[in-house]
Amino acid sequence: MQLTKLFTAQDLLVDFRPGDKWEAIGQMLDHLCESGRIPLDAAEAAREAVLAREESMSTGMEHGIAIPHGAVDGLNEIAACMGIVGGEEGLPFDSIDGGSTRLVVVLVIPRDQKLLHIRTLADVARALSKEPVRAALAGATSPGEAWEILARNEAGAELA
Repeated sequence: MQLTKLFTAQDLLVDFRPGDKWEAIGQMLDHLCESGRIPLDAAEAAREAVLAREESMSTGMEHGIAIPHGAVDGLNEIAACMGIVGGEEGLPFDSIDGGSTRLVVVLVIPRDQKLLHIRTLADVARALSKEPVRAALAGATSPGEAWEILARNEAGAELA
């Protein structure tokens, strides 16, 4: 899945500065509920699914990426949000490489779409595995600029 189809510009939280990974996940889920991407009747199930997954094993990956995710009933499409962590330190996320996280992507996926779940996780990880994409996103100063970076990457443009 193309990230420009997964996220609207408003779902890219630039200079995101939560206190810890739990606050990050909570704020991002709140954003998805407030924006209507997660229906109110699925909000609690989404929160429980994402938090339970994170408690069972950290979703902090390598290269400053974390992808907390969960599957729930009551969704017709994927709800996604990206936090681009501001500041010099990044966000501790119990990542497998021990590094701090700069890009946090929360995915809430319809439970009955397991293949879509796996494919979306892989597509997000693949797109963000490119160092120029990560660097450009870290330097974005607005949601619109961050979205344009994703669009240029999908078009195969060089990112400096």
